[in-house]
Amino acid sequence: MFVKKCLAIVLFLAYSAVSAAAQDDEGLAIETAPPDSAASAQLPRSFRGLSLGMGLEELKAALKSDTAFVFRGDRDVSFLPNSNQNLVDSAGSDFIKRAFFQIKDDVVFVMTFELNTEKIDHYSVFTAFSNKYGGPLLIDPKQSEWEDGETRVYIERPLTVKYIDKNIFDSVVAESKLSESSAVLQRQEFINDF
Repeated sequence: MFVKKCLAIVLFLAYSAVSAAAQDDEGLAIETAPPDSAASAQLPRSFRGLSLGMGLEELKAALKSDTAFVFRGDRDVSFLPNSNQNLVDSAGSDFIKRAFFQIKDDVVFVMTFELNTEKIDHYSVFTAFSNKYGGPLLIDPKQSEWEDGETRVYIERPLTVKYIDKNIFDSVVAESKLSESSAVLQRQEFINDF
């Protein structure tokens, strides 16, 4: 394990030195050139039969049938503050510690898998993903990011893999900004009443 960690650090430092020209102002994140579309495959939108875009009932059935998850049913489903959003939380077994699925309008748009670092390491996941889909667009000490037209994938430290449907996620962010600006306006109007 120690050797793998040392190798990961050496590879990261070598990659950092090669990409130093692409560092941001603080020197923390490295943006790499977009991968050659012929050399890299389209990013995955699914993992073990669970996929972005599937419905809530389909997700629950898939979680119940997969032995990598310990899904207890509806008690692991909660509503988020917005009435059209749900969060599904499932314990994992073996390689997966925990999984979270964000759902908007009955469609999964974020899948987060927290992996068991006692059984699998960051370097192995990062290397396998890079070999399959090309190098990340952004890499820093906390996470690596891949992106295509529909999907964004993060591999975060210590070891979490996150799949995001860009279109739905961007609409959720836009809605929250609208909601926040409305709340700020209402607050200001209330203050002006004094």
